[in-house]
Amino acid sequence: MDFDQPPVVRVETDPTREALPPDEWPLTVPAVAQVVAKGLDLGAGVTFLVGENGSGKSTIVEAVATAYGLNPEGGSRNTRHSTRASESPLGSALRLQRGLGAGRWGFFLRAETMHGWYTYMEDLGGSPAGEPAFHEMSHGESFLAVLRQRFDSPGFYCLDEPEAALSFMSTMGLIATLDGVVRDGGQVLCATHSPVLAAMPGATIIEVGDWGLRETAWEDLELVRHWRSYLDDPRRYLRHILD
Repeated sequence: MDFDQPPVVRVETDPTREALPPDEWPLTVPAVAQVVAKGLDLGAGVTFLVGENGSGKSTIVEAVATAYGLNPEGGSRNTRHSTRASESPLGSALRLQRGLGAGRWGFFLRAETMHGWYTYMEDLGGSPAGEPAFHEMSHGESFLAVLRQRFDSPGFYCLDEPEAALSFMSTMGLIATLDGVVRDGGQVLCATHSPVLAAMPGATIIEVGDWGLRETAWEDLELVRHWRSYLDDPRRYLRHILD
């Protein structure tokens, strides 16, 4: 028996819970419907969900994080802050097959709600010794500080569009951090729009769209084809948009 498994081996619906209505959001999103119908296997290392806005990638990452016991607005298993509940019911309908011998630590870094997590940490009674004052940093600096402070154990890490706050070079730093997580035995599930981040060597890439979910290679991503076309000749590309 393999006792060296990642924290999450498989995502599937919980048959003991009430089924979600198939004609209502989020099951009207093809990728979400596929996860509910067929489940989703997660391997060790990093898995990127790559797709357009509205494709369902963030909804899936949020739901998996919630099913793992992480706060839907970001943070660890011990974080319990909420500003405005907006998460889908998908998380409560899922169950996770945990890896044998894997730890329980996890963290959910969600770009759009990290400001609330910073405030929550301050309201606990001030920053612990050695922890930076996140609100006093730029958006990108605070993200990198969270990565350094919280992504330091072999746990399960969910990220929702972390590149939103990061420059090109900072994204390189994120890739280095994720590589360190993997080397330490951690597992990452990340929703992204970034062709730079998705190019991380060794990562599994799942393209999310009208077809649902499909594993693919970086060079075959629609996202990569569009960026290549744009960078090759921005003016020619924009003529199709602006005419």
